[in-house]
Amino acid sequence: MDSLCIKCKGKGLCGKSCRILNKFIDNVPKPKLHFSGKSAPELFVGRIGYPYVNSGILAPSENDNISNFATAEEWSANNFSIENVLRLRGQLIYGKSKMNIKSESRLKQTTQELALSSKPVLTEIFLKKKPVTTFTSDAVFRPMTNPAPLKKAVLEENPQVTKKVDYLTSDYDVKATTALEELYKSNIKVDHLQKLLSIGLLGTKIKRKMVPTRWSITATDDTISKQQLKKIRYFPEINKITLFSGNFVGNYIEALLLPGYFSFEAIEAWIAGNVFEGETTQLTQDYEGFNGRKKYAFEVTGGYYAMRLPLTEYLIKIKRQATVFMFREIRPEYYAPLGVGIVRETTRRAFSNQPKYFDSIEEALKDMQTRIQISIKQIQQKSWILENYGKQKSLFDF
Repeated sequence: MDSLCIKCKGKGLCGKSCRILNKFIDNVPKPKLHFSGKSAPELFVGRIGYPYVNSGILAPSENDNISNFATAEEWSANNFSIENVLRLRGQLIYGKSKMNIKSESRLKQTTQELALSSKPVLTEIFLKKKPVTTFTSDAVFRPMTNPAPLKKAVLEENPQVTKKVDYLTSDYDVKATTALEELYKSNIKVDHLQKLLSIGLLGTKIKRKMVPTRWSITATDDTISKQQLKKIRYFPEINKITLFSGNFVGNYIEALLLPGYFSFEAIEAWIAGNVFEGETTQLTQDYEGFNGRKKYAFEVTGGYYAMRLPLTEYLIKIKRQATVFMFREIRPEYYAPLGVGIVRETTRRAFSNQPKYFDSIEEALKDMQTRIQISIKQIQQKSWILENYGKQKSLFDF
């Protein structure tokens, strides 16, 4: 779903001033080869050239306070606008270096120590060249700015590591899926889990390796929700047609829960004028029946798993299962991609709001239409659940 904006990244291919790049330029830090800043800690592992990939640290060179707002969860909690997020991201410098996903180095050890920390760590950064004023944007990970080749990084204070994280990343030799489950139960935030997986700190020691950030984000959402579904499939069904709604920075979520065995469908509508689709409106869809998916959700991609995780969190909370149709509408006001974490937090917002109850699906869809731009008829024509729900053959049979 690449558009000219995504391909361009501020190069001026459209002949106009770049709205996204301008937000970064306004907050570009002074170019330095040597500085100290509190890393959030925020790390990135690339995928191009795998298994030799760019990996590095994002840190502020001047303003330490921005390290307190590094994740979509924090952006949502503080109700940040896109402008606020871009302003904060524009002040970060991305020091990167080429690494092998399995080999050891001093720089890799430093990044792993940063990943372990639950709080910002003061880090001394040495660059080979001054940062370049540019940015990398993507639908999956958060925007990164001001890249520069990294010479070395030195921690100037000890990372604060929780006992559970320390135990499962050092002495306890278990599979990555088991470690993710145990850490999630210990209230370690999803963004922290993604970093631990990406930087190669989870899994049996002989198999540990760095995982590209793009893959680790989706893998964490997928793994945790799958583990929760093992319990959810044994819960009783909900007994009311229930509708949740929520929105954040141009992303609008509608979650329709229907009585029945667990199944899940996600449809995304990219409204004409947004940064991904340009002048066309496009719908993407993926779904799973009671027994789950065997293949990656190639249409909705990472957003599918980012929506499913808050859903399973809610079903675990109420101890029920349901047939679930979820709809995400992305409008032109979402003019800069901020990563798939935005989808997860918008969905969490929806489930934190007061639900509405209905006697029929038709009434629920009519209410949904009052908040979304695309027609319900278009959605019904695309939907697997709305097409099959209530028919003689159960969704359980698919």
